Amino acid sequence: MRRLRRIKILATLGPASSDSAMIRKLFEAGADVFRINMSHTPHDKMRELVKTIRNVESSYGRPIGILVDLQGPKLRLGSFANGPIQLNNGSNFVLDSIKEPGDETRVYLPHPEILAALKVGDALLLDDGKVRLICEETQGDRAVTRVVIGGKMSDRKGVSLPDTDLPMSAMTNKDRADLEAACETGIDWVALSFVQRAEDVVEAKRMIRGRAAVMAKIEKPQAIDRLEDILEVSDALMVARGDLGVEMPLERVPSLQKQMTRMARRAGKPVVVATQMLESMISSPVPTRAEVSDVATAVYEGADAIMLSAESAAGKYPVEAVSTMNRIGEEVERDVTYRTVVTAQRPDPEATAGDAIAGAARQIAETLDLSAIICWTSSGSTALRVARERPKVPVVAITPSLHTGRKLSAVWGVHCVVAEDAKDQDDMVERAGRIAFRDGFAKSGQRVIIVAGVPLGTPGATNMVRIAYVGPSDADV
Repeated sequence: MRRLRRIKILATLGPASSDSAMIRKLFEAGADVFRINMSHTPHDKMRELVKTIRNVESSYGRPIGILVDLQGPKLRLGSFANGPIQLNNGSNFVLDSIKEPGDETRVYLPHPEILAALKVGDALLLDDGKVRLICEETQGDRAVTRVVIGGKMSDRKGVSLPDTDLPMSAMTNKDRADLEAACETGIDWVALSFVQRAEDVVEAKRMIRGRAAVMAKIEKPQAIDRLEDILEVSDALMVARGDLGVEMPLERVPSLQKQMTRMARRAGKPVVVATQMLESMISSPVPTRAEVSDVATAVYEGADAIMLSAESAAGKYPVEAVSTMNRIGEEVERDVTYRTVVTAQRPDPEATAGDAIAGAARQIAETLDLSAIICWTSSGSTALRVARERPKVPVVAITPSLHTGRKLSAVWGVHCVVAEDAKDQDDMVERAGRIAFRDGFAKSGQRVIIVAGVPLGTPGATNMVRIAYVGPSDADV
């Protein structure tokens, strides 16, 4: 199951893709990581999906990552007494704490933290930004707003606050229960929704206790303002373009996507580009030309992964969507322009032994035209450092930890093999050559470069580079 592309594919599971046969088809079509959206998945169903994925993984002998996406806080209006209302431009509309159905002049807002945090001049976006209000007066338990962009409004529509820093956690009680259930089930990644600050990620990590890696979803302006701090404590980023495009001007999203992709690469942490990548394939067997270009742009930028949401979860053509994304990735990476762009964006190595070794390994491999870079890694850090370099040659990670192998399934270019740890350096070299030969990364007589930490099995201690021939005896050079 060697992939012919470096960028990874995340596929969301749902009604259209929850049985074993379909999950197998999605994996064969190119899915590397499966996403379970806890907004729509009860615990029993989540456990069933995890079990099914693990069975598929076992039958193919390849690590498959599982990402559980927490719902996060859902801010919604109350209800209206007589059905939908019309909000007209220029009119006043009150949000208050009175638990009674609303009308054309007011509505109950069941979130006192919003009423307490709102300031005069703050914007409120209703129903995914279709209606826009501006706060003109606050009185603790009520806020008077002016309708800037009007429209029809009905029960329980969502509320977004792009200008307001809410003093609340990114996790609700539901999220905490979902997180604990997911960690007990043995998933690999947790996507944290509506992150506003680094403390949100720290809170989640405190609950996880090392059982999974944390991917911070960047979808709020407050997160953009604190991106460096959030990235520092996160294990990965997701460019969640859906909500980001609601709370910020749409025209800013492409540049923010590029900034986040490059920032994450500099930090050596995976970055996933998500939302509406092949949206038309929910109902069509082929995407639009604009969607193909959008996916290709993420590949050219050097993102670690691209994600399908409703396309694979609820669409009519889940396998075709994954297959299309796979073909786009392969085609872009064959383009000579791709290598030029990715190389031009290569960050300078950090002043650490691991980064210096990874940079040297990439340069040696490309200068000597070696067949592959083989990383022995227990925690995954060596493979992450090498992937940060975006080398021309394939990257193979050998790890004794199945959990590490699954986590690396979201990392650019890494082909992960789970195997018993090497006994000594000679064993490490001999087995690296055998695995490279077996998985088609090198032929007999070709050379590979091996990167590892000595003593073996020490997490984060990347300090050794070695060149080896691949052959019948895998003799060391």
